[in-house]
Amino acid sequence: MKASRRQFISTATGAGFATLPSAGKAAETPRARYNRLGEILKQPVLKKQLFRDPVIIETVELLRMRNSFLCRVRSRDGAEGMSVGHSGMSTLFPIFLRNVQPFFVGKDARELDLILDKIYIYSFNFRLNGMALGLPLATLEFAVLDMLGRIANKPVGQLIGEIHNPEVGVYIATEWREKPVEESIELIKEAVAAYDARALKIKVGGLMFMTTDMYAEGPPGRTEKIVPLVRKTFGDDMALYADSNSFYTVPEAIRVGRLLEEYKYRYFEEPVMFDHLEDIKQVADALTIPIANGEQDYSFYGFRWLLANDGIDIVQPDNYYFGGMIRSMKVARMAAACGKEFIPHMSGGGLGFLYNIHMVSCVPNAGEHHEFKGLQTQVRYECKTSPLKVVKGKMKVPTGPGFGVEFDPDWVKRHEPVKL
Repeated sequence: MKASRRQFISTATGAGFATLPSAGKAAETPRARYNRLGEILKQPVLKKQLFRDPVIIETVELLRMRNSFLCRVRSRDGAEGMSVGHSGMSTLFPIFLRNVQPFFVGKDARELDLILDKIYIYSFNFRLNGMALGLPLATLEFAVLDMLGRIANKPVGQLIGEIHNPEVGVYIATEWREKPVEESIELIKEAVAAYDARALKIKVGGLMFMTTDMYAEGPPGRTEKIVPLVRKTFGDDMALYADSNSFYTVPEAIRVGRLLEEYKYRYFEEPVMFDHLEDIKQVADALTIPIANGEQDYSFYGFRWLLANDGIDIVQPDNYYFGGMIRSMKVARMAAACGKEFIPHMSGGGLGFLYNIHMVSCVPNAGEHHEFKGLQTQVRYECKTSPLKVVKGKMKVPTGPGFGVEFDPDWVKRHEPVKL
């Protein structure tokens, strides 16, 4: 790996966060590092000590109003928590009802770490990879964390870590890779102008590995034109990032990566197929720009291998896709141990931005800017401790108990229990 490739020096402290020996000291072999990361994965995340008495989950409900889903949990003692489901629940609600909900009922919520491990064995759930299990599991985990936060009178970040980032810097996530450069630039300018943001991410290449149909790259040479034009349009003070959604081969990813380096982009996301670990490392070794990956990962293995082999600079689990915040925190801890950054992918819609900033708030090795896709949502809620607006490029994380929002009771009542 080139010596000039940017190194993130971890100052992570607190429970669960520790830095592995650096190359300048007692350098570890990849195998030794891989084993050490395995030990980090075994460490619990939820602060069980905050709860003196058992918190038995009495009921778990999935509520629906057209394409809007809510999860409501209640404890035996009457505590309640609620979360907003991902839009993908319209397809996956049968898995929630058959494979996830039954396992949680009757369990002590203080054992959430153990529950999240064992759920993969229950009903052979390990056969349900990726979003199929991740979305239902995260939806329920969020509701349990909200309930526990209300019991402890603490924000979720203080249940699974310490608050390191009371405000979270955001970048505007843009799309439009299929459009001509000139049209794309105007759309990007509109998206940036809508919020007081100081960073943005653009799409380069096409969508997925060398596709040639409707998701192809678009007009020939588009990437070569748009990369310098975005820099020229927004100036040197704008933090820029680029995402190819696994489009390139290794040689093409290296070629585009060098273009991004020339125009001082800050990282290159998913340069090659997301699960081709050797290819990802090969690209990282050839470039100085940091490499980000992980939005599509559904197990700890990919993160662990890439970190152990120094093949990644930024880990990007999605809180929904990956199965919740506790699992994402374990990835953040592994990254911190290797001196790497945590910048989670954010699913759009619902309250994805809220869950994302809570996650980032309690991670000491979080990056400078985090994904933001706007505040448009059909969810009716009130937040008393944060305006939940982008101000000077940042969003204030709510400090109220749980996730710090209250849902409109009348809006909640319009949702009806989902049954098979």
